[in-house]
Amino acid sequence: MIIGEAGQAVQAVWGGDILGERGRVYGGGGGGGGQFRMDPEELASVIGQWEAELDKIVDDKSKIDYIVTVLTSPGKDTVSDGYVSTTMESLTALQDQNESMLKYVQNYIKKLKEAQTKTVATDHGMADPFRTV
Repeated sequence: MIIGEAGQAVQAVWGGDILGERGRVYGGGGGGGGQFRMDPEELASVIGQWEAELDKIVDDKSKIDYIVTVLTSPGKDTVSDGYVSTTMESLTALQDQNESMLKYVQNYIKKLKEAQTKTVATDHGMADPFRTV
């Protein structure tokens, strides 16, 4: 079961607990932000899924930008101009929403990668006491 802010974000994007019963993911924290723990493989998988979503968002951005550049009025009358104006307002709102998602996912991936780096460092540090010389 995924718990915490990261888990909720993953559930929102992929609908449900994508990690299922493969391994434990701990969450918690009353207070500041959500906290979670995953083994390195699970964390790498989640990062990969977020990167795939980022690729889709970037692709959508290209498509939206293209539509904005090629949109022309179908006629030279007030109704056609109104249609284009309303469509441009919608496209501008879509661009804003896409940009917001893009920034959110980029920042989230950055945080996940930072957590991954800390997890690997912690795992290596915890393994040291058990090494034989």
